[in-house]
Amino acid sequence: MNKIKGDLLRESFDECLPTRDGYGKALEKLAKQDKRIVVVDADLASSTRSLWFSKHAPERFFYAGISEQNAVGLAVGLALEGKKAFVSSFAIFLTGRAFEIIRQSVCYNNVPVKIVGSHAGILTGKDGPTAQATEDIAIMRCLPRMNIIVPADAVEAEHATMFLGDFEQPCYLRTNREPTPLIFNEHSYRFEFGKGIQLTDGRDATIIACGALVHIAIEASRELAKKGIGVRVINMHTIKPIDRKIIEEAAKETKAIITAEDHQIIGGLGSAVAEVLAEENLRVRFKRIGLRGFAESGSPADLYRKYGFTAERLANEIEGLIRSI
Repeated sequence: MNKIKGDLLRESFDECLPTRDGYGKALEKLAKQDKRIVVVDADLASSTRSLWFSKHAPERFFYAGISEQNAVGLAVGLALEGKKAFVSSFAIFLTGRAFEIIRQSVCYNNVPVKIVGSHAGILTGKDGPTAQATEDIAIMRCLPRMNIIVPADAVEAEHATMFLGDFEQPCYLRTNREPTPLIFNEHSYRFEFGKGIQLTDGRDATIIACGALVHIAIEASRELAKKGIGVRVINMHTIKPIDRKIIEEAAKETKAIITAEDHQIIGGLGSAVAEVLAEENLRVRFKRIGLRGFAESGSPADLYRKYGFTAERLANEIEGLIRSI
């Protein structure tokens, strides 16, 4: 009823790493593998983990200072000269302050710059709402030609970054500062752009999650399995382009769908899934779990409890949807 798919997942989720570490680890590999890779950072290289790249290729690492717009512009210039450019900073700064440069220089001109926003979501914690990027997916998703990846753990972040090394389109990669459970076996995991991953089987309901909510969704499915409720969990690591087929299958094969994300419910994963359901005229009980306004300062664990980003909340919402059928 709730079988884990193959050997994709680890037996336990005891080991934790921030997804930014997966990004940094991949940059180290890319520095050695491809001399066309360049990295730009806006004065936060230690925090974003782009500094790890500089240890291996200092001549291809550039500090733009506290100037996010300039950092993106520099990355665009390098990309136009044939380099494979990554630009990193905190998500709140890149998607906010540098939006116009991303729109005009990256997307309008279709330049394959990889934009990496760290410290995303309320998982950022005590830095508070002014530093918690909770609208960044929506901002990036509305841009023509922009692609969006939200890794579920550090393993997926590493694989996604390696993929982006040769990706010839603009892309936004969202990472976190707070350590979260490693859920994937690094030797069996394979990243496939634009394809959601079904992690558990279930015919009663589906949870479609991204980022740090994926392991919480798996925990919720395990708790519901004890009650005889089979929940399908889908890791939607690529928000744009969204995997329409896996959503359609979930709508046809299960009785209810819940989306879960550390982001505003408007414009993010929940909105993307809702658009597919509406456009395909798929009738299924549906609910979005996410933020409905600004959060506040606090520890990541306390904030996740307060705003309902817990396995208990997801399980209760699933049971409520099923009872309403």
